[in-house]
Amino acid sequence: MNWELIKELEDKYFAPVYQKFPIAIVRGFGATVWDINGKEYVDCMGGYGVALVGHCNPKVVEAIKKQAERLITCHGSLYNDTRATLLEKLIKIAPKSLDKVYLANSGAEAVECALKLARKYTGKPEIIAMTGSFHGKTLGALSTTWNPKYREAYSNLLTHVRFAPFGKLDKVEELISNDTAAIIVEPIQGESGIHVAPNGFLKGLREICDRKNILLIIDEIQTGFGRTGKMWCAQHWNVEPDIMCVAKGIGGGFPIGATLAKSEIMSIFKPGDHTSTFGGNPLACAAASAAIDYLLENNLIENAAKMGSIFKSGLEGLAKKHKIVREVRGLGLMLGLESRFDIRSILLNGIRDGVLLLYSGRNILRFLPPLVIKEEQIKFTLDVLDRLLSEEEAIRESHNT
Repeated sequence: MNWELIKELEDKYFAPVYQKFPIAIVRGFGATVWDINGKEYVDCMGGYGVALVGHCNPKVVEAIKKQAERLITCHGSLYNDTRATLLEKLIKIAPKSLDKVYLANSGAEAVECALKLARKYTGKPEIIAMTGSFHGKTLGALSTTWNPKYREAYSNLLTHVRFAPFGKLDKVEELISNDTAAIIVEPIQGESGIHVAPNGFLKGLREICDRKNILLIIDEIQTGFGRTGKMWCAQHWNVEPDIMCVAKGIGGGFPIGATLAKSEIMSIFKPGDHTSTFGGNPLACAAASAAIDYLLENNLIENAAKMGSIFKSGLEGLAKKHKIVREVRGLGLMLGLESRFDIRSILLNGIRDGVLLLYSGRNILRFLPPLVIKEEQIKFTLDVLDRLLSEEEAIRESHNT
C-alpha cells in the first residue's frame, strides 16, 4: 500500500477527529520510526507518551507473542495468572499507601473510575479540578477537563465540577464546600503546555485534603512510570495521593489503564459497580508486566533524568539563541518549548528534516520521546530545531521589512 492510498482510505473512512500530519508511519524500534517510503525519524512524539519503553520493545513483543498463543481474553469474573502477576508488580512500584487496583483500557477510563470511586466513598458529588487540566474526553473525564473547546459542544456533563487556578492553593481552598468529594490534579499539565506544579502546591493540596477530609486524586497518566525521572512525578515533592490514575506508557504501547487506591477507598465498590469487558485482559497484562520489568531492569527512570537534563539544557541553549523562544519547561523527558508564534510550520518542517514533534496548543512544542532515546538522537533533534527556529525567524524578519 502506498502513501496516497493510505491517505485516501483514512480520509474517506476514519472519523474526522484528529489533526492529521502528512505522513504514514509503518514501523518503529526504540526512539526511531519509519514511514511508508522508508524515511527514518527521531520520534519525540512517542504516541503522546505511550511508547515509553520504545517502539516494539523486544521484551514487550515477546510477552505479547507468548500470551497470544496461550490466552487472549479472560473476563474479570474469572481468575487469571497473567493478571495476578501484573497486579502484584503494580502494587510493588505504587506509592506505599495504594494497595488496590482497577484495570481498564485507557487513561480516560482510569479517570472515570476515580471519579465514581470518590463520589461513592465520600457520598458527596463535588469535584475540584484545575484550570489548564486535561483528564480525558469521555463525558465524565471531560467534565474535569478545563479547555472550553473540548467541553462547549456537550451540555450534559457532570454537574458539581468546579475549577481552581492551577498552582493557587488559596483559590482551591475557597472553592471547597461541604459537598466536595475530591480534588483532581496533574503534577505536570501536559495538554495545556507542560506546566509544572509550583513547589509546595501538591504538598499544600495534600494538607488541605487531610484537613478537610476530602480525597486527593493525582492523574499520573502522562507523568508516571519514570517519565519525569521519578517512578511517579508526585515523588518530586514527596506527595502520595488517595487515588492515582495511570495509563499511556504502562502497556509498552498496548492499550491499558489503571486506577490505584487505598484499600478502604476501593473497597467501597461492590460487585457490578464498575466493570469492563476488556479491562485486565491477559494480553494487555502481559504487555504491561513486560514493560514494567524492562523499565526497572534497564534503569530507564535514571536514563529519563539523565537524558532529560541533556535535552532540557539543549532547549534552554536554543532559547538563549533564538528570540522566537519564550520559555522552556518540564521535568525528565516531559518537556515543552513555548514559542512566541504559531508552531505549525516547525512541526511540518520537522517531518521534512527527520524529527516527529508534538504540540500543546498553537505555540508550544511538547517532547515525550521514549525513555530509551539516545544522546545522539537528542543532539540530532536539537540541531534540527536550531535550523527550524532560524528559518522561522528569517521568514518573520523578511515579512517585517
